[in-house]
Amino acid sequence: MFDPSILFFLTELAGVIAAAVSGAMLAMERNLDLFGVIFLGVVTAIGGGVIRDLLLGQIPPVAFLNYIYLTTAAATALLAFCVGAWKYSRGRPLPAIPFVNEAALNFFDAAGLGIFSAIGVQNTIRAGFGDNAFFCIFLGLITGIGGGMLRDVLSHATPAVLRKHVYALASLAGAAVYYLLQSYSSTFAIALSTLIVVLLRLLAARYRWKLPRIPFPAKEEPRR
Repeated sequence: MFDPSILFFLTELAGVIAAAVSGAMLAMERNLDLFGVIFLGVVTAIGGGVIRDLLLGQIPPVAFLNYIYLTTAAATALLAFCVGAWKYSRGRPLPAIPFVNEAALNFFDAAGLGIFSAIGVQNTIRAGFGDNAFFCIFLGLITGIGGGMLRDVLSHATPAVLRKHVYALASLAGAAVYYLLQSYSSTFAIALSTLIVVLLRLLAARYRWKLPRIPFPAKEEPRR
């Protein structure tokens, strides 16, 4: 009989790979060196899970006990760098490399966001907080957006959760769907919640969906 824990482990690894690619691609876009690409890929992949584990009181976090997550993220980021370097060596500047473009970055970012949002809820339930819907969904959100926030801060960008179209709301929707459906079928719940997050993020990017904001005028620099 198939062990559900294997499914969650493989799903989490898929999220690590997607997030590491997202971080590595942004690092290459920022013209960071090899170490910077690997470091940003790893931070993006495991950052949200580390924050979640700290809030759950799991010290040290799982990512520092089971090195499969860290090594998978590092290997993925290294592979992304090698692909970028190979294409660049063929005379194609980085902005023209198909592997490094906004559409691909959005897809991998959305995939990582969706998977981690569901995994965050699942880990919170396993920690014994299944009756606390708010806490489960909140930690699903933190797991989903935490690594991306650290990635953006380290790359001197405003965190995507504060500026991108329907970013945090997509994570919240995925986490809520997983929490509501996981008692019936965890496999179906994680697949549907991830699909919802990816679709929301891609549609928001395609049709420029935005939350309300006030167009506050920029302040002029004082004359000297």
